[in-house]
This record gives sequence, C-alpha cells and structure tokens, in this order.
Amino acid sequence: MTINGWIQIALFCAIVLALARPLGGYMTRVFTGERTLLSPVLGPVERGLYRVAGIDAAQEQHWLSYALAMLAFHGLGFLALYALLRVQAVLPFNPDGQSAVAPDLAFNTATSFVTNTNWQSYGGETTLSYLTQMLGLTHQNFLSAATGIALAVALVRGFSRASAKTVGSFWVDLTRTTLYVLLPLCMALTLFYVWQGIPQTLGGAVEATTLEGARQTIAVGPVASQVAIKMLGTNGGGFFNANAAHPFENPTALSNFVQMVTIFALGAAMTNVFGRMVGDERQGWAILAAMSVLFLAGTAVVYWAESAGSPVLNSLGLAGGNMEGKEVRFGILGSALFAAITTAASCGAVNAMHDSFTALGGMIPMINMQLGEIIVGGVGAGLYGILVFVIVTIFVAGLMVGRTPEYLGKKIEGREVKMAMLAILCLPLMMLGFTALATVVAAGLAGPANAGPHGFSEILYAFTSAAANNGSAFGGLTANTAFYNTTLGLGMLFGRFFVIVPALAIAGSLAAKKTVPASVGTFPTHGGLFVGLLVGVILIVGGLTFFPALALGPIVEHLAGGLGQTFAVGG
Repeated sequence: MTINGWIQIALFCAIVLALARPLGGYMTRVFTGERTLLSPVLGPVERGLYRVAGIDAAQEQHWLSYALAMLAFHGLGFLALYALLRVQAVLPFNPDGQSAVAPDLAFNTATSFVTNTNWQSYGGETTLSYLTQMLGLTHQNFLSAATGIALAVALVRGFSRASAKTVGSFWVDLTRTTLYVLLPLCMALTLFYVWQGIPQTLGGAVEATTLEGARQTIAVGPVASQVAIKMLGTNGGGFFNANAAHPFENPTALSNFVQMVTIFALGAAMTNVFGRMVGDERQGWAILAAMSVLFLAGTAVVYWAESAGSPVLNSLGLAGGNMEGKEVRFGILGSALFAAITTAASCGAVNAMHDSFTALGGMIPMINMQLGEIIVGGVGAGLYGILVFVIVTIFVAGLMVGRTPEYLGKKIEGREVKMAMLAILCLPLMMLGFTALATVVAAGLAGPANAGPHGFSEILYAFTSAAANNGSAFGGLTANTAFYNTTLGLGMLFGRFFVIVPALAIAGSLAAKKTVPASVGTFPTHGGLFVGLLVGVILIVGGLTFFPALALGPIVEHLAGGLGQTFAVGG
C-alpha cells in the first residue's frame, strides 16, 4: 500500500462525486419531461418513435402494467438474441466464419445479456460474429441498462407521488433513457476510446509476423462502441475473452481510469435523481454516503490483501505483493480498485483475474455482490436495490421506538416490508441454493479447477455473480457445460426479475398512499444516524446470510494459507 495508491483512490472518488450532481440534474429533467440541450435534436426522434410504435407518451401505467410491459419486452428480446446466436453462421458481418452457438450456451448468453448480467461462458473473439456482437450484445447492453434506470425512476415516483394510481410509462422511460442519456454519452466515449487505441472496424482478423518469424492472428472488430456501453451501462460483457485486461479493450492507464469512473457515474448520479424527484437532495446524498462507506471499506481490504501478498509465502518469510493474474500496466492498486468497483456496481468487467487474488482479496468482490450490489450498484438497479434496504431499515427504526415507520412522508406498512423481504431473500436463495446443488452433483464438481476451499469459492463466486447480475467470474471454473449454462442462466433470470417485480409492487403501493406531514417524532433520514443504521442493517443481513458459506471458502483458505497449507490443483 502506497501514498500514490491512496491518492488515486481519492481522485477517483472525488471525480465520481463531482459528476453526481450535474448528471443527476440532467437526468431528472429527462425523466420529468423537461426541455434539455438535446431536445431540439432528439425530441423529434422521440416523438417519431412513439408514433411508429403507437405509444401515447401522456398515458401512464399502473405498476402491474408497467411490470408486464417490461417482462414482455425482455421476453421478446431474449427470443431474438437466442435466434441470432443460433443462426449467426449464415448471416452477414462474419468475416472470421464463426459457427452457430450451441443451444445451452445460446440460452446462457441470451439470458445473460437480457438481464444485464453479461456473464460469458465463451471467448468473444473466437465464438461470436460481428453482427452478433453489435446487433445482439451491444443492442441488449443499451436496453438492459435503460430498463434498470427506468425501473428505478418508477420506484422513485412511488415515493414522490401521493394518491396516484400510476408510476409512469415503461415505454417512455425506456426511450428517454436510451435516447437522451446512454446514446449521447456512449458516442462521446466511443470516440475517446478510439483515440486511446481501441479498434472500431468491420474488417476481419489481422495477420502479423512476430520477431521470431511466426504468424500471429490478431482479432479486431467493432470494439470501442461495445466498451463504451459495457462500462457506462454496467454491463461488463467483453468483446475479447480477457475483457478489460486485453490491450485492445483497455490500452492505457487513462482508458483504465476513465472506464472505472464511467462504471460508477450513472449509478452515483441516480441517488441525486432520487433526491431531486422527492424534493430533498439531502435524501440522495445520505444514500450515496451509505454506499460510499461500504465501497471504501471494501476497497481498503482488497488493496491491503493484494499488497500484503500470499499468506503461504508470507509464512515462509517471502513477503511481497500479489501480482499473479494482474496486468503489469495497472499493477496492484489498479487491479484492486477495478475489482472493487466492478463488483460494487453491477458491471462485471475485469482488468485482472479475480481467481488469482488472495483469499481475502477475492472475498471482498464476492461480498460486494452478495450484499445485492447496492454499493452504487448497476445503473438503476443499485438505487432500487438500496431503497429496498431503506424500507427494511425504516421498519427496524420504527420497531425500536414503537412508532409507525415513515419515510419521505409515506407510512411503511406490512405490504411494503413483505415485498422488500421477498426481493432481498431472492438473491441468497439463488446464490446459495445453486451452489449447494453444484457441490453435490458430478456435473457441478467437474467445473472447478482447484480442490479444497478455493474450488468451493469458484463455484460460490459463479452463482453469486449470476444471481447478482454482475457477470465477473473466478476464471478457474469451467462453466461452458450444459449444467452450468443452465443453472447460471436460471440464477440470472430469478436474480433480475424476482427483485424487479417486488420493487415495482412497492412503487405502486407507495404512490397510492397519502403524504403524512413530518412531526417531532419522525425519524430524520438525511443525517449520520440514518446512514449508520442503513449500513448496519445491510451488513447484518449480509453477514447472517453469507458468513457460513464464506467461512467454507475464502476465510478457511486464508487461515490455511497462514499455516502454510495448500491444496492440489484439480477437482
């Protein structure tokens, strides 16, 4: 750990905080239908899309109609992407002659990108055509990210409205997010990445001759445009198998830093959108403060663990930082910070191999996801995820003082708490349930590349990443099998939509309620006490749920390493 490393962490946090308010203000104007700088150009496009689709922009939806529209939209998106993967061999823009994707892998991949998980059981440059990368994956990157933001805005309307029957229009929210937020920013980012050296071409792979005289095939393609949305939309799906560790996806230290900032930018700004739309920006800053506490604590542990190095080597007097699996261009700090960011957000892009991290260094990314990815989280998903925890926190606070829980003038009653708990409990059920299954069946035990606790961690990390819609992996797990493609795909579906639907139910319930004036007994939700209570509830729920599983994996691996004990490679 160095002073320079901490300065880089501080600089990253400062830039994200500086962007939160201006981005939040712009996005609030977009979602409330106010005029923006882009309205003269994009307004006619927006209205034209509504006319073609037969959408009345002024007609809003009940929460159930909003949910059904979202589910139908993504159901059709899944079918279209699955079909594209299965027939890509006979379609154009396939200069390298990629064959059709196998049925189980096509199911896994279509599910992954529709749910904003972007888990990849394949190597992009050796499996997918350019058409699939652009029309299939990049297209879904935009739509899944826009859906997350739209759903968060719908939930915010539930808090901000009174005696209302609607929470907005899914079609309008989706269109405005894509047109006014994601597309303009991604166009600018694409140009920046091309300037940094990321390819953007429809030409086929390039042949090169090495200094030794050998022939080398170098994959290229429309990379920069996919990198832009994969980071900004917290998607994480890499064009290349090595993801952001590949020099064509992440060529410079500057591109690495900008990618980290863009992963957090919209998620942090959404907290400001929340504060503005409920009429009190302090509420948004309080939520961002809780997120920041959890993020900084996790980052400090990862940075310390990777700087300290392997406990096995330390026990032998061979102390030193852990550089295994890391890009030497970015070093320990660049890799540790990226790992904390990508798992605190629902991104999943990696610039180092998490499987090569130390036991504790790899545990923190796992915990970030197990908490529900509410530490900034995915675009939109992080906000509605932490608001679910806010409801539980307010309920607990009400029990402490014997008063009906209130938040932003809305009474928090049994229906809201039940829906919140349903959303919270869905994730551990998928993560731990499928992990337990994989550790007792032959098809699951065939996946890990390592024995002992690290092999268990590889399985636990995979199902944690899938259900949390993150997409990063402990690379030692062989996941391109019928068993893992199917179970991971199911984990992604349940982890996405079994959280979204209860969140929308909460939005509808709150929107229909009257606003209760604040009184002397109202618990203030914009100060340090609330932030501390929210952080405490998140950690207690996460600890009680996942500590036993973590004890079987990274914790026992760390303790065994301190005693000099290692485990053989192989399942």
